[in-house]
Amino acid sequence: MRFPGPGHPVARPLRLAVAATLTAGILLTACGSDDAPATGTAGTPVAGGSVTYAIDTEPTCFDIHVSPQDITAAIQRNVFDSLVAEDNSGTFHPWLASSWKIAPDLRSYTFTLRRDVTFTDGTRFDAAAVKANFDHIVAPTTKSRFAASLLGSYTGTDVVDEFTARVNFAQPFAPFLQAASTAYLGFYSPKTLTAHADDLCGGGPVAVGTGPFTFTSYTKGQSIVLTRNPAYKWAPATAKHTGAAYLDTLTIRILKENSTRIGSLTSGQIDVAGAVPPANVAAVEANGRLQLLRRDAAGSPYSLYLNTALEPFTDERVRQAFQRGLNIDQDVKTVYFGQYKRAWSPLTAVTPSYDPSLENSWPYDPDRANQLLDEAGWTGRDSAGYRTRDGRRLTAVWPIMPATVREQRDILGQAFQEDLKKIGIELTRPPLDPGTFLKQAYAGTFAVLDFSWARFEPDVLRLFFHSASTLAHGGQNASFLTDPEVDTWTSTGAGTLDKAVRDDVYARAQQRVVKTGAVVPVYTAATILAAEKYVHGIDFDTNSWPQFYDVWRDRK
Repeated sequence: MRFPGPGHPVARPLRLAVAATLTAGILLTACGSDDAPATGTAGTPVAGGSVTYAIDTEPTCFDIHVSPQDITAAIQRNVFDSLVAEDNSGTFHPWLASSWKIAPDLRSYTFTLRRDVTFTDGTRFDAAAVKANFDHIVAPTTKSRFAASLLGSYTGTDVVDEFTARVNFAQPFAPFLQAASTAYLGFYSPKTLTAHADDLCGGGPVAVGTGPFTFTSYTKGQSIVLTRNPAYKWAPATAKHTGAAYLDTLTIRILKENSTRIGSLTSGQIDVAGAVPPANVAAVEANGRLQLLRRDAAGSPYSLYLNTALEPFTDERVRQAFQRGLNIDQDVKTVYFGQYKRAWSPLTAVTPSYDPSLENSWPYDPDRANQLLDEAGWTGRDSAGYRTRDGRRLTAVWPIMPATVREQRDILGQAFQEDLKKIGIELTRPPLDPGTFLKQAYAGTFAVLDFSWARFEPDVLRLFFHSASTLAHGGQNASFLTDPEVDTWTSTGAGTLDKAVRDDVYARAQQRVVKTGAVVPVYTAATILAAEKYVHGIDFDTNSWPQFYDVWRDRK
């Protein structure tokens, strides 16, 4: 998940995205009415019906302006729209904004808004709504854990006129359009922000947006029900149809156990299963009733972040030894049956500005790891075989939140513990509840934190490694890194649209944080879905989150 994210042991961070477009439907207009029975073909969408989709992770908060979890954004994308839409090539298209102009100095973005958009409570979407939402995100009382960082050095929004909004920044901010395409910068009805700001984490009908579905109900630990918004007629230019969504209802069931989720699909109790375990991929592919859809994630791969401000990782040699002492290739292959790719960089290979030169540049090397630890003075050994120095054991604390574990990351963690024990590092994993974890993680009391992050934009490097991007203020610098060069490179990347410059500075940043052991990239997660073949039109956005606006199903 991000931090903590929808599925990263500490979150979602985690968040995914981009590769070949996977879709089972073709855009056309809907055939049949909600009342008349009809049978669609693979090329003729049919309106009506419902789909039940099972997920493995339950949001800890449904507020898109607060939560950093991928799962929150993936669900709420169905309820909340954005100013612009991004396609898989990184090109931006109109959505709630019909057009926009970027100031030459990248310090302001002026959006001309559509005039026909309304929130599902009847409130008009206009420039004042844009201002109300962006101001709400950065307000200290909101306590945003991610969205605020997407607004960079935001200084305010000018309401130029009813349907023109100018968003301003203190510094040039090139990543803003990409940020503005995400669900995290989606829009609540101003009435909701006034009356229910404190209730938005709980989800349900108070979450009023302009999207193709309304948030009808939420039963904790069981299900989320979204209902079609019949007035919807402002789909993004990237969508495959216009008008209301095809489905009457999208029910999202929370089935955390892999066996339960897959069993519910094969027994016909659900229509789509998310988070298909790698161990089940072959069985799904062999089932003639099912289809398998997948997308590798963009953004940051699942990684371990080593706290450079806390012993024992204040010593670069110890961090490098930790990095080289993990048998990542073997562990990832064993746990994930070859379905997830081993990562080499803090950006995934499908993310813009990824540096391929890092591939194979830091292989498993226990001999080198042992040499580095000797050089760092950890030359003693205690009765359990762990290294010691001055009577102290070489120990690193890596907490785990059982409530948010996904993708068998707990099993992978056990393999890492065994790897590190071989070179004399004790890696402990105390289980924590989310509240305790967040309080202590923000305070920098842990040596290791882990998560992945979904975003089709290399600015994630600034979020993760810039010294100003602190956990306590909505950033994600879990390495607590303070490196003036990394600060300069990531700030330069955020201040230009020049691709050559961005590729250069982001490559330098990737190389630096890997070389110094601030991060240990592990694997690129993939969104893997299994669905009945009568479900059509499932596609992924650039974050690799499934999209349901264009989804339809055969009538029976």
